[in-house]
Amino acid sequence: MSVHERKARERADRHKLIVSTARELAGTHGWEAVTTRRLAERIEYSQPVLYSHFRSRNEIVGAVALEGFAELTAALRAAVPEGPVDREAVTALAHAYTDFAERNHALYDAMFSLDNGLPFADEATPAPLREGYQALLDPLQDHAGSDAPGLFVETFWAALHGLVTLTRAGRMPADQVRQRLDLLIDRFIPR
Repeated sequence: MSVHERKARERADRHKLIVSTARELAGTHGWEAVTTRRLAERIEYSQPVLYSHFRSRNEIVGAVALEGFAELTAALRAAVPEGPVDREAVTALAHAYTDFAERNHALYDAMFSLDNGLPFADEATPAPLREGYQALLDPLQDHAGSDAPGLFVETFWAALHGLVTLTRAGRMPADQVRQRLDLLIDRFIPR
């Protein structure tokens, strides 16, 4: 292995360490605990080394969010069986989304609530975000009608996100999430 290859591998390893440490800190103590100073201390590198990987905390949040979108995409795709997407499959999709958000509070915040610098619905949208949207579009587009499948999926996604956000904020009782999902699916995918 050449010196250049070794340095590139070490840089990639440091990058992963920074992102995984940020996720760990956020998951344990919340995003307010994720500072460049604290990250530098945890990974045992100086702040300038950290800044050689990320220009700002927002870029670190963005890197965490990209991982989150890849994980959410995998969860959504795993929830929907191959073949025609019936009401049961859409229910599984909705549950996979809300379960992911419930299991991954800090990660979900990085993806949707915090300034992560990632462009949505734009030509510059990174692949993991596009793939996450596609994981919703693929199973829902047959139910959208021919008019505007994108609008249908965006509205369904917004409803899921609203349910997650309002429940987490204590604005709606957490013990009724399943009933709300059933009602949502009844409206979007009639029997």
